[in-house]
Amino acid sequence: MPHFTMEYSANLDVSVDFDGLCKAVHATILSTGLFELGAVRVRALRADAYAVADLLPENGFIDMCFRIGKGRSAEEKKKTGEAIFATVTEFLSPLFTTPHFALTLEIREIDAELSWKKNAIHPRLRHKQA
Repeated sequence: MPHFTMEYSANLDVSVDFDGLCKAVHATILSTGLFELGAVRVRALRADAYAVADLLPENGFIDMCFRIGKGRSAEEKKKTGEAIFATVTEFLSPLFTTPHFALTLEIREIDAELSWKKNAIHPRLRHKQA
């Protein structure tokens, strides 16, 4: 159950390849070895309405949230967060040459008792790997 969501200001559409960024984050999540392929979800959600800092129209943001199930140590979560943040920071390096961009990441653990799932992808991938 690793679900990675990035919400971004619509003005970044012209300067960021969000499909490529999603694939880079996906690869980074898998590279940690902590998550099963069939569970990984990465998505980017465009915010058409937003107000950032001093309201300059060139101000932009990406707010990232990584929701994971319980069972990883604090060190594993920290290393995962650092790896994802490094990947995204590198991918977006041109945005950091301007004084108009903000990037955030938060990792949240999901309470298993309050989370329901049904996944038909897992059996297919598990069979394929066997």
